[in-house]
Amino acid sequence: MKRTLIAALAATTALGLAACSEKAQDQSAAAANTMAADTAATTSNAVDDVDAATDRALNSAENSLDRTGAALSNAGDRTGDALSNTGDRAADATGNAMVRAGEKLRDN
Repeated sequence: MKRTLIAALAATTALGLAACSEKAQDQSAAAANTMAADTAATTSNAVDDVDAATDRALNSAENSLDRTGAALSNAGDRTGDALSNTGDRAADATGNAMVRAGEKLRDN
């Protein structure tokens, strides 16, 4: 009888330990799944942050280049206008000098 009782007690203890071990494995698996989900979420957030920062930097650079292009275009227009005005004044001065020279030749 003692042997039967000891065997039953050992079997009950073994089943109890097996159940605890399975529960511990389930908890470990759940914890690992939670950690993996947290890691994935953190990585996704980091990627989103880097993408947003990259977009802001590229937009800023694009705006800066647009402003620089506009400034260069305006400077080119002003330079062209100044050269045109200078050419007009030179032509007017030359024409006036020729008129005066012609009048002097006629008067002599």
